[in-house]
Formats: sequence, C-alpha cells, structure tokens
Amino acid sequence: MKEWSIQEIAKLAGTTSRTLRHYGELGLLTPSSVGANGYRRYDSAALLRLQRILLLRELGLGLPQIAEILARPAAAEAALAAHLAWLRDEQHRLARQIASVEKTITTLETGEEPMAEDMFDGFDHTQYEDEVTERWGEKAYADSDRWWRGMDVATQADWKAQTAALNAAWQDAAASGLASDSAAAQELAARHVAWLRGIPGTPAADPHADIAGYMRGLGEMYVADERFGANYGGVAGATFVRDALAVYADRNL
Repeated sequence: MKEWSIQEIAKLAGTTSRTLRHYGELGLLTPSSVGANGYRRYDSAALLRLQRILLLRELGLGLPQIAEILARPAAAEAALAAHLAWLRDEQHRLARQIASVEKTITTLETGEEPMAEDMFDGFDHTQYEDEVTERWGEKAYADSDRWWRGMDVATQADWKAQTAALNAAWQDAAASGLASDSAAAQELAARHVAWLRGIPGTPAADPHADIAGYMRGLGEMYVADERFGANYGGVAGATFVRDALAVYADRNL
C-alpha cells in the first residue's frame, strides 16, 4: 500500500508538518507507520481522515469538536457525502452573494440606484419565515430563529454537519433497500425525532403537541415537496423516510 511522508502530505494538503504532528499528538491523525528513524508516513486511509479534519476546520469547528465528530460511528462515504452537501449549499449561497455584490458594484459604477432586494440576496437565513409562520405559527418561527441566532459560528457549523450526516444516512439506507420497519431504519427514525426535538419551535420540541401526527405529516411533506425530498435523494428516498417515520410514530409516539 502506498504511503506518503509527512512532508509530502503537508505540501499536498497546504498545511505544515508541525500541524500534522500536533494532530497526531491529539489522536486525530495517527501515522500508518513510523520508521526506525522516527519518520512518519501516511497511507490512503490517513489521507481520507485528514481530508475530513480539514473540511471540519473549514466549517469553523475547533479540534475538540472535530475529535467528537470523528469518534462517532459513521461510514467515511456517508460523512463525506454530508460534507459535500454542506459545501454545495455554501457554494450556492456564496454564488448568490457574489452576484449580489457584483450587481451593486455595477449599479454604483453606472450611477443607478441599487435595488434593495438585490443587495441582500444570499445574506439572510430567514427566507422560510413566511412558510414556517404559516405552517406552525409566529411563535414557532420566533423560537427557532432566537435559538439559531444564539449559536456561535462553530455551533451552527456543527449543527449543519450533523444535519447533513443524518440526511446522508437516510439516503444510504434508502439506497440499500432496507425495509422501513427494519431495526436500522427505525434507529434512523429515532435519530430524526431526536434531531427535531432539539429545535425549539418545532411541534416535536413541545411535550404537549401531537408529535406522532406531526411526524406523519412531516413525512408526507418530504414526499410532496421536492425541496425537502432532495435532502433524501428524491421522491424514492423521501418515501422511505416517510414510511419509516410513520412506523416509528405508531410504535413509539
């Protein structure tokens, strides 16, 4: 199996040998082998782990948080798929921001009046305010918005990463042909409910709400609305999620 020296890896990854050694001391990145001369070498599995570390650093997470995430049981493919989904979301958001700023510059150069609706495209996370308010009320939106704004950047990034990982796990389970009432599918459903319960403003976070009815309705929405279905790989994946949540609701809520 091919191995790379610590100097080669540092150059490829745009980091330093000192940083890689520090990751090793923290248990984040263990060399695949250490020669008699003390030289550290890294195989492809170590490179894959380093890629995940660097991606999580890009999300703004600290090394202790990264250690916690890497310790969670998850296939490398699913974890990277979660990172990829987040990166694509960020790419789309940044593209909108770039277009917004470019348009502002153009209007200033031509002496025109900038359009307010163009100036802030891509900057606001509250684009679903009207929809959330219509579905679950003003208090639901206000509570969830206050919760989100109360997080620091690292915590927001960690929550996004966990959400993307959950979506990727659902996609993997659907693609593998699991039955919606299988133990693995029901474990994912339990994770999904716990995830929703952690978001203030959702009916799942209200102990007095009809959580079973909420989960069934949410599952139907995943199938009916392609924006939500896309999180689970399309209609087929969303249907699997809906059915698994319905089984979980019948058995546990």
